[in-house]
Amino acid sequence: MTTRTAPAPDLVPTSFDTLPWSGPLTSRAPSPRIVPEPPRRGEPGGEECGVCSHHTSSSVWSDEHWTLHPAVGGSLPGTVWLASREHVDSLVDLPAAVAASFGLVLARVERAILALGDVGRVHVYRWGDGGAHFHVWLMPRPLGMLDANGPMLPLWEDVLPNISDEAMRESAERVAAAMESTS
Repeated sequence: MTTRTAPAPDLVPTSFDTLPWSGPLTSRAPSPRIVPEPPRRGEPGGEECGVCSHHTSSSVWSDEHWTLHPAVGGSLPGTVWLASREHVDSLVDLPAAVAASFGLVLARVERAILALGDVGRVHVYRWGDGGAHFHVWLMPRPLGMLDANGPMLPLWEDVLPNISDEAMRESAERVAAAMESTS
């Protein structure tokens, strides 16, 4: 890891300076809209839910409401995804007890990822376009990697070299162990 002192405020990268591609980039028009949208995994008419059918990475931690899974094919050790045990699509669909526990569990996962070390921030993302089972991604931004601030982190994650799935699982198991020690 290469470290350097904090840059002067006017040298901190901003906006498109932090993209993982060199330019010039050109914008394009969006594709035509498709309405109704095709069914996602876990919706009627779509493929079966990968979480419910256990066609995902096996969990490294669980409690009565949540399961924690390692990422597969990723580049940032410590990246995990947290899924509800119950098949619901969104936060508004979570039963009250599960919704009430969400923030507490999320905070435990974040603390555990930070405990891995060399982490500047933990970013939490929820896209939900691929499957209809509620889950969020937690991705560690490497300490000092200011190009990956904010929404740039998933873009950088896509272009950085992947580490092995075994290494991703090992880091997720370290996150789970840290969660157990702080419960």
